[in-house]
Amino acid sequence: MRTGIAIVLAAGLIGSLAACSSPAETPDDTASSSCEVTKSGSVSDSISVEGDFGTKPEVTFDTPVSTTATERSVVIEGDAADGIAEDGQQVALNILILNGATGEEVSAPEFTPAGSTTFTVDESQFLVGLVKTLRCSEVGSRVVGVIPPVDSWGEAGSEELGVDPADSIVFVADIVSVVPTRATGEDQPVEPGFPTVTLGDDGTPTVTIPDEKAPTELKITTLKKGDGAVVEDGASVTVQYQGTNWDTKEIFDQSWGRGAATFATTGVVEGFGKALVGQTVGSQVLVVIPPAQAYGEEGESDHELAGQTLVFVIDILAVA
Repeated sequence: MRTGIAIVLAAGLIGSLAACSSPAETPDDTASSSCEVTKSGSVSDSISVEGDFGTKPEVTFDTPVSTTATERSVVIEGDAADGIAEDGQQVALNILILNGATGEEVSAPEFTPAGSTTFTVDESQFLVGLVKTLRCSEVGSRVVGVIPPVDSWGEAGSEELGVDPADSIVFVADIVSVVPTRATGEDQPVEPGFPTVTLGDDGTPTVTIPDEKAPTELKITTLKKGDGAVVEDGASVTVQYQGTNWDTKEIFDQSWGRGAATFATTGVVEGFGKALVGQTVGSQVLVVIPPAQAYGEEGESDHELAGQTLVFVIDILAVA
């Protein structure tokens, strides 16, 4: 958040894969009128990928492998009825990245049933070649991309990940799910004593705070109950959120209009994390957080929201 609450993409791999080069032209191969598929080629077809979907693959190829344009091949076919990774959508993935020059793993997060990583299919946010590999992939697919420097880190390379400026990378991804843009659970009875929440057509909340003194204890209620996975303490969660100041009744930050955020439950203020743990994917949660579980009392912290009671509406979209 701009205000300092750590609702950001997890540090490490995701940050390393953020966009750093200008989007290149997209190939003309199209699966539909709205989704342009990156072409396969002899290089991507030469990558041997063994193993079942959802388990870490065994990837072999003759080194060095390189290409001048991103190539994408489908190793396991998914089902479009379960969703397609189109531009602007977030997708939950299991991924493996290797250096095309050496064959060494650049990064391999643990493969999990829910997907270990969440990406937005957006060339302005992530490396162009990764987005080209993911774009138009069906849920249940395993895809492999061979990505040249021009579609990755360019002339700078990535010292952090051990990729030299001239190295192509090999990217293998299992498309676990397309992340919804809003909570999809069943409406729950509204508990008394909480602010009221109404939703716009796109799911954006409007919070009405009563003209009374803010509660002094943490208050949590579930507005929609999802039937997805349970959020464990320390899990990585993808959410839409809106934060309102109880006293000023003004929104101080929100993901709506920017896109959902992914973070660990332990990487946010205490009250926000407590509102998530034990909830299920698809749920919408309303939480009122007193200063002691937000930014502390006035005089104890120099944060701009010190001494303030915060109200959050949180849509839980995915967990890994």
